[in-house]
Amino acid sequence: MSDIDTGYDGGQDVDYGHYEAGQEHGALDQLHQAQGSEADYNSQFGVYEQDHHAAESTNFAQGHHVEFSQPGGVHYESTDFTNYSHSAEVDDHVFAAEGSENSHQASFGELDALQARFDTAFAQGTQFHGGAGGLGIASN
Repeated sequence: MSDIDTGYDGGQDVDYGHYEAGQEHGALDQLHQAQGSEADYNSQFGVYEQDHHAAESTNFAQGHHVEFSQPGGVHYESTDFTNYSHSAEVDDHVFAAEGSENSHQASFGELDALQARFDTAFAQGTQFHGGAGGLGIASN
């Protein structure tokens, strides 16, 4: 800021002047930064299966055999028989597999910047001429 005084000349007619001028500068800088990341992992596995199978078979046979021969020599034969067969089969089976697996990754970054500049200037002057008391103001 500067001041310029034109002074006082001391005569009958009074002359007075005052002048003032100045300037101002300012700035604002702001920076904001954020970043982050995340990671997830998940796995799930299972084993299962069940199978049952059963079979059964039974055979039963019963018989009687008779044989007879006569002319010349007498021959006689008799047979009784029973045939029994049984089979059973049981099968149990358990097995299975299942699985799932996943992963996730994410990251982010953020940057905010604010910048402002301002300039101001001013000038002001005052004049006074004596006698009648006239006053004039000039400003810019």
